Amino acid sequence: MRTVKFSEDVIPLTDVKINPGKLVKRVSQSHRPVLLTSRGRGVAVVQGVADFEAHEEEQQFMRAVVKGLMELENGREISLDEVKQRLNLGG
Repeated sequence: MRTVKFSEDVIPLTDVKINPGKLVKRVSQSHRPVLLTSRGRGVAVVQGVADFEAHEEEQQFMRAVVKGLMELENGREISLDEVKQRLNLGG
C-alpha cells in the first residue's frame, strides 16, 4: 500500500455517490487508499482488496516477528532441530 496523497486522495462522499466506479478504478490503479469525507470530516477509507489483503499479511508477519523477538528476549527459544521435529520435517 502506498502513502495517501492528501492533495489527491481525499474525496467528499457526495462525489462517490455520483460515480462510484471511478473511485473503485482509482484505488485499484493507484494502489493508494482514498479518504472519504462528509461535512469536512473523514468517515471511511476505501482501498483495493488486493492491497488490503497484502497489508493484512504484512501486519500478521510483523506481529509474528515482534512476538518471536520478545520470546528470545525472555529466554524462550528452541533449537532448529526441535522445530523440525515439532513440524515433522525430518532431518
